[in-house]
Amino acid sequence: QVQLVESGGGSVQPGGSLRLSCAASGFTYSRYYLGWFRQAPGKEREGVASITPSGTYTIYSDAVKGRFVIYRDNSKNTLYLQMNSLRPEDTAMYLCAADSTYYGLASRPFRNWGQGTQVTVSS
Repeated sequence: QVQLVESGGGSVQPGGSLRLSCAASGFTYSRYYLGWFRQAPGKEREGVASITPSGTYTIYSDAVKGRFVIYRDNSKNTLYLQMNSLRPEDTAMYLCAADSTYYGLASRPFRNWGQGTQVTVSS
């Protein structure tokens, strides 16, 4: 059974940094495409970043490009999102997702999801 568990969220001031983690189990992690998404209250789920199974290729939304970095450690079955220069508009629930075939920022194709970790950026 696929399990994804996010951690690392919290409250931070604008300009600060956080690193999110997503621990995975129950599937062949190194063969899966992974992604980070976020959802703020009253808004649709938004793709933030995605990474290929080997970690060679990554894509980012325009909203986070240059500030966030997605990477993975296949030896630890863990996905990360390093978030720098955080802004109030980054406030949201952050979720990780996994899929065996899809690589991109659309949420619907991802078939496996974690429960999320809350990030709040406020002064």
